[in-house]
Amino acid sequence: MSTVMQKIKDIEDEMARTQKNKATAHHLGLLKAKLAKLRRELLEPSAKGGGGAGQGFDVTKSGDARVGLVGFPSVGKSTLLNKLTGTFSEVASYEFTTLTCIPGVIVYKGAKIQLLDLPGIIEGAKDGKGRGRQVISTARTCNCIIIVLDAIKPITHKRLIEKELEGFGIRLNKEPPNLTFRKKDKGGINFTSTVTNTHLDLDTVKAICSEYRMHNADITLRYDATADDLIDVIEGSRIYMPCIYAVNKIDQITLEELEILDKLPHYCPVSAHLEWNLDGLLDKVWEYLNLTRIYTKPKGMNPDYEDPVILSSKKRTVEDFCERIHKDMLKQFKYALVWGSSAKHKPQRVGKEHELEDEDVVQIIKKV
Repeated sequence: MSTVMQKIKDIEDEMARTQKNKATAHHLGLLKAKLAKLRRELLEPSAKGGGGAGQGFDVTKSGDARVGLVGFPSVGKSTLLNKLTGTFSEVASYEFTTLTCIPGVIVYKGAKIQLLDLPGIIEGAKDGKGRGRQVISTARTCNCIIIVLDAIKPITHKRLIEKELEGFGIRLNKEPPNLTFRKKDKGGINFTSTVTNTHLDLDTVKAICSEYRMHNADITLRYDATADDLIDVIEGSRIYMPCIYAVNKIDQITLEELEILDKLPHYCPVSAHLEWNLDGLLDKVWEYLNLTRIYTKPKGMNPDYEDPVILSSKKRTVEDFCERIHKDMLKQFKYALVWGSSAKHKPQRVGKEHELEDEDVVQIIKKV
């Protein structure tokens, strides 16, 4: 492990020394590919199940979505968890109070959202320092990340945490790169682009591919991609998830300082201790999770508005709805009646490929 970490440090030092220009783009692309492979090696020992992830880290996923609280020690994550969920996570004024992963559940707009208080990340987590690897491995299973920042600490902490998460393949508030990478048996590297490229050229692409021992591939860019984007697609293990920056302890700063923080994108000011703007944070979490609530309507009865079926915005067809209720329901499915914004008339008779919208009402008609 120490040799892998030493190699990572050597490459990072070399990248810091190398001037960024067109002449060095090829060399930097190669170094970035080597770095990505070494970081993957750091993750793999825990993925193979050797020795377990440590007490409290193997948290069973429950509810409709999972949200992780990530941040440096003593920024108020435990207080936030306690106030939002009623779960007790030890709170103290000294650092590193939470040493295991504490789960809590919030019921919000009918959805059960599991909230995880992950132990304080320290700088160097992505390189195996502290308990960083377990923290980030658990963070990868979340549907949304809340980075908790201390309003009275330097804003550079935000960038440090982003760097740690990115080092383990978590991409915050980003879409997957719009490029196609397809391996083939022969024909060499075929590199085409529909736009002007300022970051990648054929030599850089070949250097990155050769580091992965790929000598035959078709690569198509649809935007001005970077070497990092190409490496992300080749690695194929990147997680793209929404992130909210909860700036805590706003009761300890001036109004002028709050206005400066207000310019941050994806930002939500809170005071966990005084319970300021916790509703605003929950609203933002709901918006970023992008969940769809579907109400069931048994035949001859009124819809059940108390207990919606929660679907992801990416998987919200009638078929997904049936599978969420019971895996055998599709075998008996004849058609569905839908009331709501996805229906052209009320009710509309639809098949299982029909896409549902938030707060639709669905009645399933079974085969006789």
